[in-house]
Amino acid sequence: MTRLAVLLALAACKQPDPPPVGDSFTDTFDRSAIGGDYRATADVYRLKDGALNVSAGYNHPLWLRKKLPENAVIEVDCWSKSPAGDLKLEIWGDGESYAEDRGAYTSSGYVFIFGGWSNSKSEIARGNEHGTDVAARTAPKVEIGRKYHWKIARKGGHIDWTIDDQPFLSYDDKQPFTGVGHEYLAFDDWEADVWFDNLSIRRLE
Repeated sequence: MTRLAVLLALAACKQPDPPPVGDSFTDTFDRSAIGGDYRATADVYRLKDGALNVSAGYNHPLWLRKKLPENAVIEVDCWSKSPAGDLKLEIWGDGESYAEDRGAYTSSGYVFIFGGWSNSKSEIARGNEHGTDVAARTAPKVEIGRKYHWKIARKGGHIDWTIDDQPFLSYDDKQPFTGVGHEYLAFDDWEADVWFDNLSIRRLE
């Protein structure tokens, strides 16, 4: 079967998305299966010990199927068990995209990376994490096993990202991602053994 035929077959049986986030949404991952609120683009995501775990994801995100508010505050706890660090979220993306191989991948949303590139750089990227439209820093590094609390707040084209209540990176987009194709959140990974817990999303007025 050709790739086009596969995509058409998947589209034909695709289930409607759950209701949008609305005013708030939380997920503690304290269950045995990921469930229908998520769309996995590879069979690499697992729930273990009350948290979401992935390694060797190679830019195959796990998409939350609930549409996000355009302006929102998103919080999550995350940690890495690898020296590579590489904690990563995609937000305000299309809810479907993934890397077709282990090569370059341009996200459909904003990419938040803490300790990427073998724990050498962190950034907010608009689409292409390897491009120039980024806000970046080189320190601190991700500490193995340390749990971090992320808070990402977006209003219009302005994004603030704090880690453990400390300002980390900010980004201003003159043409912010909005509307169809920019409504979903995803957990993502390259090779590192990373974990996520206590996802919280709330509308920002």
